[in-house]
This record gives sequence, C-alpha cells and structure tokens, in this order.
Amino acid sequence: MRPAQIVPLVVATALFMENTDSTVIATALPAIAASLNEDPIALKLALTAYLVSLAIFIPVSGWAADRYGARNVFRTALCVFMAGSLACAASNSLLGFVAARFVQGIGGAMMVPVGRLVILRSVPKSELVGALAYLTIPALIGPILGPPLGGFITTYADWRWIFFINIPIGLAGIVLATLYIGDIREEERPPLDGIGFLLSGAGLALLMLGFASTGRHLLPDGVSWGCMGAGAVLMALYLRHARRTAHPLIRLDLLRYPTFRAAVTGGSLFRIGTGAIPFLLPLMLQIGFGLDPLHSGLITFAAAAGALLIKIVGPRILRAHGFRRVMVTNALIASAFLAINGLFTAQTPHWIIVCVLLFGGCVRSLQFTCVNAIAYADLESREMSAATSLASVAQQLSLSLGVSIGALALEGAASWHGHSGIRTEDFSIAFLAVAVISAGSFFVFRRLAPDAGAEVSGQRRVSGDGPASTRPSLTPPPAPAPDRPRA
Repeated sequence: MRPAQIVPLVVATALFMENTDSTVIATALPAIAASLNEDPIALKLALTAYLVSLAIFIPVSGWAADRYGARNVFRTALCVFMAGSLACAASNSLLGFVAARFVQGIGGAMMVPVGRLVILRSVPKSELVGALAYLTIPALIGPILGPPLGGFITTYADWRWIFFINIPIGLAGIVLATLYIGDIREEERPPLDGIGFLLSGAGLALLMLGFASTGRHLLPDGVSWGCMGAGAVLMALYLRHARRTAHPLIRLDLLRYPTFRAAVTGGSLFRIGTGAIPFLLPLMLQIGFGLDPLHSGLITFAAAAGALLIKIVGPRILRAHGFRRVMVTNALIASAFLAINGLFTAQTPHWIIVCVLLFGGCVRSLQFTCVNAIAYADLESREMSAATSLASVAQQLSLSLGVSIGALALEGAASWHGHSGIRTEDFSIAFLAVAVISAGSFFVFRRLAPDAGAEVSGQRRVSGDGPASTRPSLTPPPAPAPDRPRA
C-alpha cells in the first residue's frame, strides 16, 4: 500500500478508539448519571471536560511532535488515553469521573492532531482528500459499533466495562505506530510559548467551565459568571501576548487565508449544532421516549452509518461541484435534518427515525470532509503544524459549546414549559436552537470564491467568477519569516 493509504489507516486506530469511546459514553450517559446519583444534565460537565482538555493541550501537540518526534508523541498519547480510560472505569463520583475524562483529553489532544499532522506531511496535496477519506472510514466504524455496543454493555452488564474496550485498541495502535509511522519532526524547532500556554489554557478552561456549569446544576451562578469573566480576561491577555511574541502558541495570523478562515469560523458554527447531537439524542430516546440503552444505541448508530457511506462518494462530489457550492448547500440541508430530530415523538416509528439519522449523518459527514480538506488548501507545509493546532482547538471548543448550548436550551425549554424535569416536548426547542446556529455557517461559506480549494478538490478552476480580491490564490502563499513558529 502507498503512504497515502497505510499512514491514514494507522492514524485511524487513534480516531477509532476516541470515537468509539465518545459514542459509547453518550449512549451510557443516563445510566452513568444514575450510578453516580447525578442528574443526567449534570453529566454535560464530563463531556465538556474532555473537549476542554483537548482544546488546552492541542496547541502543544504540534510543538511536541516537532521536538520529540511524531511517532514518540503518538505512542505516548495512546498510553495516556488508556490510563484515563481505566480511571473512568474506577470512578465513583462526578468529580472523579470528570477528572478522569480530563486525563483522557490530554491523550486525545496529542494522538489525533499529531496523527493528522503525520498525514499532512506525508501525503501530496493532490491526494489529500483521498487520504483524509482513508483516515475517516476506519474511524467511523467506532461510532457505528459504539452505540449498540455501549447500549448492550450498559443494559446487560455494568457501564464501567465500556472503558476497557480502549485497552486492546490502544495496544494495537502502539504496535502499528512503531511499525509504520516514521520519526517525523521539523529540523527548526522554536521554543515553547510557555506564557501563551498558561494564558490560553487557563483562559479556555475557565471560560468553558463557567459556560458548562450555568443553569440549575453544578456551580452557583455567581461562580459560573466569575469563571467566564476571568477566562475572558485571560484570553484577552493571550491575544495581546500573541501579537508581541515571535513564537505564539496559537498562530491567529493564519486566518489571513480565506479558505482557512472559512474552515475555522464556518466550521465552528456548523460544529456547535452537530456537537449537541451526542448529548441530546440519547437523552431524548432514553429519558424522553423511555427506551433502554441497547435500543437507543441501535437507533443512534444510523447517523454514523450514514457518515461512513458518504465518505465513499464524497471526493467525487467535490470534484464535480467544488467546495463552495457543496458547503453552501450542505450547510442548510444538514441543519434542516438536525432540526427534524426535534419533531420525533415516542410514537414515531423507529424506521423513520433511523432513516432521518442516516441521511443526516451523510450530509454532516460530507460537510466535515469539506471543512477538514479546504482548511489546508492554500497553506505551505511549514505552516501545517500551526494550522492543525488552531483548527483543532476551534473544533473542540465548538463541540464543547454545542454540548453546553444544547443543555442550556434543554433546561430553558423545561423552564418555559413550567416543569422541573426533562420531558419529550423540551427536545424540540433544544434541537431547533442548535440547528439555527449550525445554519449560520451558510453565510460564512457563501463568501468563498467559486474556485476556492480547486487544487485539493480536483475541480477545474473557475475563471472570471467573483472579484479578484476575494478569490484565494492557488499558488503557494508568501513564505513566513524564517523565525515563524512551526507549532
């Protein structure tokens, strides 16, 4: 097999483990909450803790890969993720479970972005879409197997056993990485921006902790707002610091490329909506409709199956229509399917729910393929590490916001309907709220030039469309100064 095929398959081991873990937990969420004597909505902190941990440590992943070698960092990350999994299985309180999920996030922050960086540096741009498809197809098997597997274990055994699934997968990943991933690293390694790491890490953590704890759970409102205020101040200090340092941890100057800027901003809006699905859907099926975890998992896996199907034809669609047309149209279609989830009732036939989830998974997966590929269309190889860090941070923060906003919308709907517990009618408002946010990405993607990312998509370049000032050049961008950071 060529590098464009075998390297993504090795990296997919990490994605398989991470995606299986997240979907299994989403299915088992109500059972975990009952075991820990917590309200299911309170478990949103466990989901956001993992995503915030990713956002904090992802910016360091590129620097660590350049400093210690991608293979070494990738294998270490797998070990940390497995250790966090064992800690999750041993948790007996919400605080312990959240802490264990945070440790898992540290491992995930290193293994997935570093694996993606290996692909970006090993595969030519002309084969990038195909390589990302090879990466995603095995990884999507995890979300297909995760819901029914997690539902089966939770229904007929104990939810703690779901975390032991990661151990054999992680061990296989370590072996494959040793055999097939080279010791990829940059010869020029800038110093780590320690001050930037402390400011951005603490700022992001406080912001998301405050936002995730708002509502009627976890922390007093004064503490939540205080966390958000302190986090905002620290992030403002980081922005000031980043403009003054030669090697900022997160390179915001990369947003000058229209394709990368659209992928980060539009992709973040789109992911806020879709990030709420793993939280809202299992709760609706189990708490709202009264299904057990197994039957809930057998329904929700349809979304992952649809995502897997579209990966086969996704590159052909891009070659035929180009990034802009696909992303603009797909943003609205995917958001519509997201809103439709809120129309389900306990009497809705399961085959209708499965069909909607299947087609919804198809269109969302196509959008993610576009966003992930066009982000790197106009970047040079030396900018890939920094771009991967920034894009990954934005992705995890938007997913975390999706969970928090979905939970807030659910709580707000319950209050508006005049009851304290969650009921079926509350989910329609929650799904509509996140769908509207996801649809907002339409206005970002429509600003792309018609031939944006043509080199990556393989579409013939469009001539004479759009003002020249708005069309991104497909020639390499100006090289940054030699002392610019690589991570």
